[in-house]
Amino acid sequence: MRLILPNPVALSLPFAPKYPETTNLIIAHIKEAVQIWRLHLLVCLRYYHLPMPPHDLPPPPTWIIPNFVLRVEDLSHPGASIFFDCVKPKEALKLAVEASYTWLYTPLTAPTHVKTITLVLRPFDGVAYTWGTHEMKDINFSLDWIKSSEARARDEILGVLVHEVVHCYQYNGNDTCPGGLIEGVADFVRLHAGLAPPHWRRRAEEKWDAGYDATAYFLDWIEERCGEGTIRKLNGSMKDSIYRVELFEKVTGESVSSLYALYCEHVKETG
Repeated sequence: MRLILPNPVALSLPFAPKYPETTNLIIAHIKEAVQIWRLHLLVCLRYYHLPMPPHDLPPPPTWIIPNFVLRVEDLSHPGASIFFDCVKPKEALKLAVEASYTWLYTPLTAPTHVKTITLVLRPFDGVAYTWGTHEMKDINFSLDWIKSSEARARDEILGVLVHEVVHCYQYNGNDTCPGGLIEGVADFVRLHAGLAPPHWRRRAEEKWDAGYDATAYFLDWIEERCGEGTIRKLNGSMKDSIYRVELFEKVTGESVSSLYALYCEHVKETG
């Protein structure tokens, strides 16, 4: 299979001589969109082990990948065997970092503060959680959960890692962002990485920030309605300021309540 990707350098518009400033702005946006599209494609190719595109293309940007540390607290647990049978830890974590960068940042805005991500595999109730300092992050992943997900272990392992790695990098309005939105953004990235579990469905909850996949699909609908990069802008708007619900209107031009009402109608109409 040969993939032909567009060359963002070879761009011309028929009205360029008449409106040079507008033309330059349009071309800049097109170049950025093509570059982001390339990144999405390369992540998918790597995940599905498909051939890379031709080598005459400009190389993708070099993301800053942190150091990875792995700690397994019970090697005799069947979840540990399943984990190592299904994924290569370093590659899985690298894929998760690249997915986080791709859907929440651009090469110019990607954060570089995370120096080390430690993945801890141990038995406990639940799925996973992430904590740590600004530079050092710990992801605790339940071996019990991995064992219970044996039927689709690889996709579940990669999906959970993407979700948790997003928590290492996403902005949260200096700890003022609602938990439902934080979890929704993490599952939004998981959804766009092609790692949504089979039981996920679009649904209209009572609140837009119910969290996880419910909010992820709402954010996905916003992305479709307002254009690719909208959730990237929403995330970026929470970098240096506290969270305010008005951020949605600033980014999309519509209030979050209006957007969610339209989304609920869409879900009812489409099923």
